Amino acid sequence: QVQVVESGGGTVQAGGSLRLSCAASGRTYNLYTMAWFCQAPGKEREFVAAINRSGGLRNYADSVKGRFTISRDHAKNTAYLQMELLKPEDTAVYYCAVRNADRNSIWYEPSYDYWGRGTQVTVSS
Repeated sequence: QVQVVESGGGTVQAGGSLRLSCAASGRTYNLYTMAWFCQAPGKEREFVAAINRSGGLRNYADSVKGRFTISRDHAKNTAYLQMELLKPEDTAVYYCAVRNADRNSIWYEPSYDYWGRGTQVTVSS
């Protein structure tokens, strides 16, 4: 089993920055893609960003390209989401998801094996 814990959420003003962390623990010897999803009030959860096992391939939702950066530290089994130029519409609960196999469709939620409980990000106007 792998445990996933997000941290770093909070309340910021529009234009501000936040850095989210996703720490994986337990049987972490076989971690592949690590990803971030978000769910805004009244909306379905949606893909934000993903990074592959080596860290050499990163993908982003169009809405965050140029503003968010995903990275990972293999030694710490941790992924990060640096969020810049935050907008009120970025307000959501942000979830980290991890896969223990190499699969396609990084935006496909059922392809992820482990999920955290989420961290709230609130952007005020």
